[in-house]
Amino acid sequence: MPPDFVITQTDDTDRAYTEIWKPLLAFNQQIVGNAEGVGFALLITPQGSDDISGGLWGLSLWGSFYIGLTFVPEALRGTGVGSGLMQRAETEAISRDCQTMWVDTYEFQAREFYERHGFKVFGQIDGPAPMFPRYFMKKNL
Repeated sequence: MPPDFVITQTDDTDRAYTEIWKPLLAFNQQIVGNAEGVGFALLITPQGSDDISGGLWGLSLWGSFYIGLTFVPEALRGTGVGSGLMQRAETEAISRDCQTMWVDTYEFQAREFYERHGFKVFGQIDGPAPMFPRYFMKKNL
């Protein structure tokens, strides 16, 4: 390592993320142009309320739509709400000219849910239960 540099650990992870992301983003933009995803969110709210009970958050980037967060309250599971989220997300992904959608989920979470909606496992990380395996899943559009 060059003598005028050191590696240190910080508790200010937000600042660290921002300061690492800025030059990485600039590097990526030199190679591929736009390197920032376009966000997308759907919210589940009780009728007439602003309270958020769940929803779906994702972003599109370079022809792919990433689902980063999905949560359906237990009382609404099996009612079609989750399928509604997935249908709306897929419609949005197609409107953004995405060729694929992808998500990662753990064994105890929602693999079967995503499989019912056409996603297939393309990778997994094994480890101790109940957290693992962790599945990486995609759906071609």
